[in-house]
Amino acid sequence: MSKNTTAVEQSMMEGKIYERNPNINSAKIKEKLVTARVALLIRQPFFGNLATRLTLIDATDWCATAATDGRNFYYNENFVNELTQKQTEFLFGHEILHCVYDHFTRRDSREPQIYNIAADYCVNGDLIRHNIGEVITQVKPFHDPKYYGWSSEEVYDDIFEKYDQEQLEQLGKLLDEHIDWEKGKGQGPAGDTKKDPKGKAGSRPSYSKEELKKIRDEMKEAMVSAAQAAGVGNVPKGVARLIKDLTQPKMDWRELLNQQIQSVLKSNYTFMRPSRKAWHTGAILPGMDFDQTIDIAVALDMSGSIGSTEARDFLSEVKGICDQYDDYKIKIWCFDTEVYNEQDYTPDSGQSIEDYELHGGGGTDFDANWNYMKEHDIQPKKFIVFTDGYSWNWGDENYCDTIWVIHSDTSIEAPHGITCHYDLSKDSKAA
Repeated sequence: MSKNTTAVEQSMMEGKIYERNPNINSAKIKEKLVTARVALLIRQPFFGNLATRLTLIDATDWCATAATDGRNFYYNENFVNELTQKQTEFLFGHEILHCVYDHFTRRDSREPQIYNIAADYCVNGDLIRHNIGEVITQVKPFHDPKYYGWSSEEVYDDIFEKYDQEQLEQLGKLLDEHIDWEKGKGQGPAGDTKKDPKGKAGSRPSYSKEELKKIRDEMKEAMVSAAQAAGVGNVPKGVARLIKDLTQPKMDWRELLNQQIQSVLKSNYTFMRPSRKAWHTGAILPGMDFDQTIDIAVALDMSGSIGSTEARDFLSEVKGICDQYDDYKIKIWCFDTEVYNEQDYTPDSGQSIEDYELHGGGGTDFDANWNYMKEHDIQPKKFIVFTDGYSWNWGDENYCDTIWVIHSDTSIEAPHGITCHYDLSKDSKAA
């Protein structure tokens, strides 16, 4: 054994991970696991609640370290025996976050080993940032602060471009087996793909697609319950975003946008329609002026990251807004790092928004819009920005009510105003 190789890693290389150590007390191993779950329940209730719902199953015959299917926690006695109590807590957290983030189904057609590494970067980063147990050092884990807050897909793209297989092996090891439960195959800490022992009790299980879907639904429900019990501030930010998506009612982005536009229609009072509520007092108070003219400004992101198809779709959505109203005043312009081609449209202007000329193609600077509005004394009742959301600034939140219509990337949330998400490809197919 080399000076820098741990006993666990050495056993992996020698192919002894499936052999039981007769000197290990199985009851003591299970007691260590139960104690770790209780400790998580006390110190980290979100992780503790999810950990205690998993059934502990000794899988030393086929599992190198640990694995989970969302219902069971499979473990290798030899591996758990070498962990400290706090490291065992970290192991539970690792398995739980793989389930919470649904890493088993998000891989799609990506190269399995590289995606599994990307998933481990995300999970280990969350656990370290939130002080869940202590990092397992018996197997060098994949960890880099650079990837804090990244999705597994983003990490995958980054490491896929930068590293070959040999370089990835130098970066770390998978802490657990990432198993395709539908086929009963998986890749372990050393890229192991050994088959199940034929005829041996307790071998690796597999599930139908329907069973896997049921397990994932169970995990979603358990995750929401665990987060409510722990409190929103006691879960990783990525988990909080998932829970928000699961618990908040979904509204079609067009419905939300139309709702926001209509919110400015009944904002004025007039004595042409006296309020009936004050008639019995003898006083004449102004009533609501139900103005059916929308007065908005629209900015179309025309930076280099926006393709021609997306740009024309932006424009068609503006036309859709006009078609909903008999009367409108719409001020429209394009922007990248500057503002271009400001035009005003009304039903009587004789112009069609479909003929509007798009300009731009440079970088992205949202501040350019607010600078332009202030310079030209433009104060819209509602300011609508069609964009892909990729910018380092977000304008002046105190200047006007802003609606951000962000296509494709639902992970981007504007820091102020109302954010609507939509997928152009899906909307185009639906249309």
